[in-house]
Amino acid sequence: MNLKQSIKNWSPGVLQIIVLLTLLQLFITLLTNGFALSADEAMWHYIGRNWFRHGLVPYSGGVDNKSPLFFAVFGLSDLFFGVNYWFPRVLGTLCQSAGIYYIYKIAYHIAGKQAAMLAISFYGLSVLWHCADGKYVSYTETYEVLFIIIAFYIFLTRQNNAGAFLSGFPAAVGLGFRLSAIFGIITLFIASLHRDKKYTVVFCAGVLAGLGLLAILFVIAGINLGEVFTYALTDNFGTGSTTDHSLLWRLEQLCGMFFYSEMVLFYPLLLAYWFIKRKLDWLLLWLLLEFIGLNIVGNYARIQLKDLLPAFSLISAFAVTHIIKTYNISAARAFLIVWVCFFPKLLEPLVNLKKLFVKDNTKTENISSQPDESRSKQLGLWIKANTTRNQKVFVAGFGAQVQVYSERLSPTIYFNVTQTALAKKRFFADMETNQPDVVLVPRFPEYVKYVSTDLRKYVDSLVARSYHLEGNLNGYNIYRIKSK
Repeated sequence: MNLKQSIKNWSPGVLQIIVLLTLLQLFITLLTNGFALSADEAMWHYIGRNWFRHGLVPYSGGVDNKSPLFFAVFGLSDLFFGVNYWFPRVLGTLCQSAGIYYIYKIAYHIAGKQAAMLAISFYGLSVLWHCADGKYVSYTETYEVLFIIIAFYIFLTRQNNAGAFLSGFPAAVGLGFRLSAIFGIITLFIASLHRDKKYTVVFCAGVLAGLGLLAILFVIAGINLGEVFTYALTDNFGTGSTTDHSLLWRLEQLCGMFFYSEMVLFYPLLLAYWFIKRKLDWLLLWLLLEFIGLNIVGNYARIQLKDLLPAFSLISAFAVTHIIKTYNISAARAFLIVWVCFFPKLLEPLVNLKKLFVKDNTKTENISSQPDESRSKQLGLWIKANTTRNQKVFVAGFGAQVQVYSERLSPTIYFNVTQTALAKKRFFADMETNQPDVVLVPRFPEYVKYVSTDLRKYVDSLVARSYHLEGNLNGYNIYRIKSK
């Protein structure tokens, strides 16, 4: 057999495809963001570090609307490797690859190997898309989606009561990472009703048992469950929260996510699946509920599209498999078309790859523009070198990256701007009782645009009465407390 014939007859295996997708993910996620933590990753690393390094449990050592389960990932990252951006992304990549594998198992169980190979192609490529923030594999969605996929796999393949109970555990862990997992759980609950009432009760018992175990672990760790409820849920809705947006803004974001992105590639296959099934089955229900959930949350972060991708991918794989069999289309050709159409854009990692070999000579002093991740990291390292370990540093505005790389504690649990009534009250109280040694105030216009007037005025009055200007660097004025 000649080489040409060998290539023609070659059929990739599931392991080869998953390894390729894993390498693509690592290429995209590690060659981005100036080789530094993103703004969100910096928040989570700061809270996780305070927990594992200083014994300050989540919400006592810093507030963000995530679960302690997730902060532990970044706490472990700091414990083993210090301040770094690569470990959470590598771990997230491995978890995502596990999710790809279980998508394969689900599709194989339902429709065979051909559908399974198509399913992991659709899913493994779409999670890398820019429209789904493919570079941010370290975010909560990765872990939530993995455990929900595992819950579906157990639910579908083990149809006895033991399987119902076991599927509840990973579902609960997914909910422990991110509350939007509730929409996958609701799908499983409705699907269980089509079997029998006992099966539904056992599934619910599994979910509750998993949540109970997480709650016990949180209490043992010294975390206040009331604070988990407040900071992870109730304070995320209302004035000043991340979901506080006008209807027009919501509509614009919704259109951008679903009509001006790669997501449109799924729609013809979704329509084909609907005409094939002509009923609302568990996959369409899962997709519908995830879409509803995305709109309930209402901040339309691109990465939230990852909640929809498992259902979209399975639907697309089953639709294409049906078309291949019905119209006698070449499976290899269909597979190639999927990879060509769904392959992610790689411009950003390629540009960053160049930076490894070409030195950036951009001057960093006296720049009144918002710093990127690399310059924020440089500023944080400068603060670390020019302060002592026990000195407290406050970075006004959205300065979590500077804060985390400085390796200095903030005087307030709201070290990154949160503008709800609860957050402002606690921020003012913290700043009065824990006066910082160094204050950094942004000079760039985004600070005025996105931070409310009362917060900015407070910081201005604070530095005016108690601090002197030491200099400026990377878009920030640096103030040091006056000698008493």
